[in-house]
Amino acid sequence: MTTFVRTAPPPAPQAISPAPTLVVFTLTAIMSAGQLYSVIPLLADMAADWRSTPDGLSWLVTAFGIGYAAGFLAFGPLSDRYGRRRMIGIGLPLAAIVTALVALSPGQEVALGLRVLQGLVVAIFPPAALSYLAERLEPRHRMVGITVVTSGFLAAAVLFQIAAQALVGVVGWRGLFVGSAVLFAAAAVATRLIMRPDETRDRAGSLTAAYRAIPALLGNPALVLRCLATVTVLLTFVAAYTGLQINGTPDLLALRAGGLPSLLLIPLLMPWLARVPAIPRALAAFALGSLSLALVAVTGPGTVGLTLLLAVYVAAVALVTPSLNVSIVALAGQARGAALALFTFALFLGGSLGPQLAAAFPGLTPLMYGLAAALLAGALAVYVSTRKKISARKEDA
Repeated sequence: MTTFVRTAPPPAPQAISPAPTLVVFTLTAIMSAGQLYSVIPLLADMAADWRSTPDGLSWLVTAFGIGYAAGFLAFGPLSDRYGRRRMIGIGLPLAAIVTALVALSPGQEVALGLRVLQGLVVAIFPPAALSYLAERLEPRHRMVGITVVTSGFLAAAVLFQIAAQALVGVVGWRGLFVGSAVLFAAAAVATRLIMRPDETRDRAGSLTAAYRAIPALLGNPALVLRCLATVTVLLTFVAAYTGLQINGTPDLLALRAGGLPSLLLIPLLMPWLARVPAIPRALAAFALGSLSLALVAVTGPGTVGLTLLLAVYVAAVALVTPSLNVSIVALAGQARGAALALFTFALFLGGSLGPQLAAAFPGLTPLMYGLAAALLAGALAVYVSTRKKISARKEDA
């Protein structure tokens, strides 16, 4: 006779108090993503310091984006193996050190290399933080918490450009990087204090085993389709505002700031919006964003109308981002870190391609039509991912 011994499943991670965690994570998210955008208002000062031109230094923006996107894939799966708290505890101090080194750059060549490295180490935080929230927040707080933090990543595009433009005349561009380094060091201490110790994790097998989840996840057609849809989110977001700038739209910072109320409103409404499952939420947000950009193209509105339509569009982006996040994690099983690495990679890959897409269109009206079509394509990808022949499992997220 064969005796079967039933082993108990590992205990679920202990739930956390959401308020302090969300405050620290959201501020750190703003600071992390803000490093991508903060250089834009500094290019003229950096060019004067190094006797270059602002156009010649635009690669400092792209360099960070390349490192940032690559870092998600490099470090996201490691948080599944080594723990969320441990990875964040490594990443934020490294971000402080490298950011301080950027401030000491003697020239643009050194700065380019350091910006790639800066993006790489800053990217340790987002997938580990989002995985931590997915595991540790109670289900009734989870959607709101993820929405608050992802809104922080989006708000960074506005907040850090405004802050950099206001402060560069006071402390200089080097002083701003030193200030960011200090903030990263403070975030390292704060996250250490508020995060619970990591649960015991299975580290059997080689280090490369942590990365095997990515090819496995890419073998899931539904997950791939949702990642492709995710690319369109920041692709259209960055391209829309870049297009406004390229085409000489006045008061661009004011237009960007006009989207901030939407980024605050969506998290406040999420307790009610979360009653709608993730996929219908995402489809509705895609449709709303596409409609708002199409109306910009059709109506050619004045400043007030453009501000309102962009606010609606930003609200759609703020809603679709956490909805896609949840829908992708639902397909990942225990490989949350790897799934969120793919999600954040796709998100910021789109952001890196946004400026090139904006420059490829001959004017603002054709661009807005093109971006509206891109969002509809994202909606179509999400919808197809739910078909029975493609979806790996039914979700209830």
